[in-house]
Amino acid sequence: MPIHQNNLKFILKKTNIRLIPKERILKNFFGYDKFRPLQAEIIDHLIDGKDCMVLMPTGGGKSICFQVPALMQAGLTLVVSPLIALMHDQVQALRANGVKAAYINSSLAMHEVREIEQACRDNEMKLLYVSPEKLFSRGYLDWLETLPIKLIAIDESHCVSTWGHDFRPEYTQLGTLKKSFPQIPMVALTATADRVTRKDVLKQLDIPDAKVFISSFDRPNLSLTVAAGRNRVKYIEKFIAERPRQAGIIYCLSRRNTESLAESLAKIGIRAKAYHAGFDTATRTKTQNEFLNDEIDVVCATIAFGMGIDKSNVRWVIHYSLPANVEGFYQEIGRAGRDGTKADTLLFYSYNEIAVRKEMVQNSNLPEEMKEIQYAKIERMKQYAEAQICRRRILLSYFNEEVQRDCGNCDVCKNPPRRFDGTILAQKALSAIARTNEKVAMGMLIDVLRGSNNRKIFDNKFHEIKTFGAGKDLKYEEWADYILQMMNMGLMDIAHDRQHIFEINNFSRQVLSGQKTVQLAHYKPFEEKQAEREAAIPKEKNKREIIKDALFERLRTLRKKIADERRTPPYVIMSDATLSDMAQKKPLTKAECLDVSGIGDLKYQQFGEIFMTEIKNFINQLSPEEKMAVERRNVFLVENKENSSLSRVDTYQYTYELYKEGNDIDQIAVKRQLSPTTILGHLCKFYDEGVDIDLMKYVSAKDYLEITQVAKQMKYEKNAALKPIFEAMNEKHDYQKIRIAMAIWFRENA
Repeated sequence: MPIHQNNLKFILKKTNIRLIPKERILKNFFGYDKFRPLQAEIIDHLIDGKDCMVLMPTGGGKSICFQVPALMQAGLTLVVSPLIALMHDQVQALRANGVKAAYINSSLAMHEVREIEQACRDNEMKLLYVSPEKLFSRGYLDWLETLPIKLIAIDESHCVSTWGHDFRPEYTQLGTLKKSFPQIPMVALTATADRVTRKDVLKQLDIPDAKVFISSFDRPNLSLTVAAGRNRVKYIEKFIAERPRQAGIIYCLSRRNTESLAESLAKIGIRAKAYHAGFDTATRTKTQNEFLNDEIDVVCATIAFGMGIDKSNVRWVIHYSLPANVEGFYQEIGRAGRDGTKADTLLFYSYNEIAVRKEMVQNSNLPEEMKEIQYAKIERMKQYAEAQICRRRILLSYFNEEVQRDCGNCDVCKNPPRRFDGTILAQKALSAIARTNEKVAMGMLIDVLRGSNNRKIFDNKFHEIKTFGAGKDLKYEEWADYILQMMNMGLMDIAHDRQHIFEINNFSRQVLSGQKTVQLAHYKPFEEKQAEREAAIPKEKNKREIIKDALFERLRTLRKKIADERRTPPYVIMSDATLSDMAQKKPLTKAECLDVSGIGDLKYQQFGEIFMTEIKNFINQLSPEEKMAVERRNVFLVENKENSSLSRVDTYQYTYELYKEGNDIDQIAVKRQLSPTTILGHLCKFYDEGVDIDLMKYVSAKDYLEITQVAKQMKYEKNAALKPIFEAMNEKHDYQKIRIAMAIWFRENA
């Protein structure tokens, strides 16, 4: 006999039974087939009643980590969030997905607040968003203690720490939450916190022993570019002209810059407006809503804009001026491409901006200790702007994430400098750090290496160490450049809480012992490096990409029409990532539509037929030649003249076509949105059938002989499990390499 809904709520409340698996919730409510890395593990950790901290990049899926467990169990999830706009956007998106969520803040009328509070008391609400100010208003915490709260989420938790880039005094009271709800699991979430900040956040929240989940900070969909500060307006006009009708944010240092730049862009027909704290609330709200609803494309803003914006279809971010720190810069560029699709970032840089930034710190009311921290962070931004190594490696190493290879999606990677073996230089620098007992920062380290007659060197007896003067053949500027490169690639750590001294890490020890080598770019002045980067020529799109883009624009226009009718932001209807996946797969059936990333049951019921009709109309209007180039989900669409229908060529053929175009396994995997292992399986299938595919380029002759020798000894049979070989070789070779070797072996011995 079916359980009545009210009885089900009662049972859940009493027993806390999980009725719906997290995977089903992810698909039904959010439209995704699988979790991103760490999400499932975090959800299980919270469901088990344990505290944790989550570090994921902007757009990396932090919200899923507390929204899914909120739907897995009875009771209420309390979300502490810093800005009204952020609450509004997240609640609106949740409601669009069929989730009962609400926020309480100063924007609501009293009767609206009472209705929400009653829904919370009646156990009808799943997520409640509140600001720290509201949370600690008189008597409010006592009222919350009467509710069936099962999880507490602290969003933007870096605001708790004075070491963070966006410290907020009102966040300091959040430590009392654990005292009020000692048995309730708490999750602190942030996209930007280095090691020192992370430790302080956990201490301030009174969860010092909480497990810290650190996802990769990598946002490979973001391109990273730095340009010289001259002719910025002309550069920006050209940049936007190459990206018509794309949403973007331009961050400026001053209010005057935002207004003059917005005016210049508007004069040439770009839908742009300024936004800063000097405007009244009504003006700021109007500009923000126009941007959210795609009624304007560009906002020229100070940092007052953006933190509360959950708009997923921002396609680019420009920094007109140098940001104050890497954390803020990383968070701001993270507002582009939140949906995971391609987005661009551009930073303008000139030397005088360093002086302006430092002067702002000097004139601030910060204590001297905090000023020193801010000076050091400005210096790191300068180093990022002047770097000669992969910019993504710099950002990731700043957050203590080790990266083994360059990204290929920044201006340095696209126009790489000439490099040399800098291992000896690195060993000299690291040796000096070690022999001074890790007590030197950049300036002192260079003085030690150059053998300078600095009084502090003699006071600390650094002149007696073996490395003193070991680098006197290089100028100060050269050493500064090379040490900057080492630091940016994560070769040493910086302890900001210990006067910014260098510390040895595991990478350092590997280089010192000769286990790893270091490649450095030859020293060049910044202007010379920038001139070389600006000469890069963009790649032209192929026919498939052109057709996909044309369909994407059709779908985007349809989305805007639906959004206007429903009076909701377009990205709440569907994200750019979902539209892009739809334009790629071109679903024509319900099953195919549900396979589009971001489309769950509710989205399909509301919009599936509408969008599929638009896709059918688009395909019917294509020329025969264009239809031949069209690709559907894991298939090509080709014209069938006999019955005027579309026939399919299977997913393996699509992979093989991309292989013939010169793409390697990883590139095909990215384009297909499949795993490298799946792509390899496709290629091995063709190889088994005698198709001309060069699998030997994916495995060395030495590894091939080792693997096949073991296979012979084990009398391995075709299509048997690879695990026995993997284990027999003590996990020396991964499954991908073993599979390649076996495919070659069986074909040669057929």
